[in-house]
Amino acid sequence: MTHNIFVWIEQNNGAADSAAWEALGVAGQLAGQTGGQVVALVLGQGVESLANEALRRGANRAIVADDASLQAFRLEAYAAVITAAAQTEPPLAILLSASSAGLELSAYVAAKLGWGLAADCTGLAVENGQVVATRPALAGNVIATVTGPRVVSVRRRVFPEAEAAPAAGGNIAAVAAALAEASIATKIIGTEAASNEVSLADARIIVSGGRAVGGADGFAPLRELADVLGAALGASRAAVDAGWIPYAHQVGQTGKVVQPDLYIACGISGAIQHLAGMKTAKTIVAINSDPNAPIFKYATYGIVGDIFEVVPALTAALKTKSGK
Repeated sequence: MTHNIFVWIEQNNGAADSAAWEALGVAGQLAGQTGGQVVALVLGQGVESLANEALRRGANRAIVADDASLQAFRLEAYAAVITAAAQTEPPLAILLSASSAGLELSAYVAAKLGWGLAADCTGLAVENGQVVATRPALAGNVIATVTGPRVVSVRRRVFPEAEAAPAAGGNIAAVAAALAEASIATKIIGTEAASNEVSLADARIIVSGGRAVGGADGFAPLRELADVLGAALGASRAAVDAGWIPYAHQVGQTGKVVQPDLYIACGISGAIQHLAGMKTAKTIVAINSDPNAPIFKYATYGIVGDIFEVVPALTAALKTKSGK
């Protein structure tokens, strides 16, 4: 086993997910503690420029698998390349972002290699030659410490992105795809473009609605506030289960776990399931007509009032301030 840290550079159509640079940044910190190297794992088609960007952002080397079979993420194909690289040059740890793909891939790779896994980590260090990870557990009510995991997924927006330098240093090693197309069970028969709405996963500001919005139309003032702020629109499970808004907007233990700079909770009581998905936001503003709502215990700022009065007033004030 080497002291090196492998990092999977998650990408879509040749564009890196920002979470990959966050994982690369923390990998650099770990490698600094071990004296090892940071090795970027770049998989896809036409991704040499992405490998060079990884080198500019601090990777010492890049292992690149460039093949048509890797153009889009498929679990079997990606896992085969990563496990082959790890078996050839066993690292101290493999880091991935805790995205949907990263969580799936990390579990699969850990099982294939027989290595320990720590998922959705918010803290990483090296102690006595082993990675020590901290991660939320039991709906975020406790923080678990995991010693010695060798496959680690990193929660989005917890660690700063690795910064880019003007020039790249380090070498790029090309490897072949590990599976032939005919042997890959999963086939992609089409893709559907995402909406133009701000992604919950990437959002720095989120405006969320709960049961108190009363129906699909009740999200209209929240959407207007979100538009003024350049924010993503979120929702509680109650609102999603009622059919008022699609599941893609759900924040919580069974939805998206988010960590924005600002989270505005509108008419959300603060159930444990919802808190598990957002209570680590840097600033929480809660708007609720019930002064005893549990959400106020976690709010940085609380407003007791009717969301259909408070939210439009807040939107109007922001429009005046911004000149929109």
